[in-house]
Amino acid sequence: MRETDGVYSPDQARGLAAILDTLIPRSDDGRLPGAGELGLARQLAQRAPELAPMVVQALAILDALAAERGAPDFAGLDPREREPVLTAWSTEHPLLLPALIFHGYAAYYGEQRVVEALGLEHRPPFPQGYALAPTDPSRLDAMRRRPPMYRVPPDAKS
Repeated sequence: MRETDGVYSPDQARGLAAILDTLIPRSDDGRLPGAGELGLARQLAQRAPELAPMVVQALAILDALAAERGAPDFAGLDPREREPVLTAWSTEHPLLLPALIFHGYAAYYGEQRVVEALGLEHRPPFPQGYALAPTDPSRLDAMRRRPPMYRVPPDAKS
């Protein structure tokens, strides 16, 4: 597990990894890793620091639910038991899970290992860019002939 810049304790980072692995599990063929395996807790802490207090609170509740099933914490649950616990929790606390899904998917599909496993080239769209069909600049002539579509406030200095 990568460091999380002090946002999450090691146990909380492990719990968050278990949540992420439940949301985005490893593919059956092992080609795609689970989201938790990638150590995305740090990225989530950077992408959405406002979620950290909610994640910590959610982990405390999930750990208590896991204890009712005889596990030391949520991460200690058998992976097949995590989904029903997460579903039960999210029914009572519906706000955090969509945010985790959004940020988790964004971080997951930005990871080089995932992009390459999908058969794509891991690179930004620019500067390499994508091929665009040539355009005819004369198509903008009608727009250029229009008068300005904004007003200068009377008190503006020229």
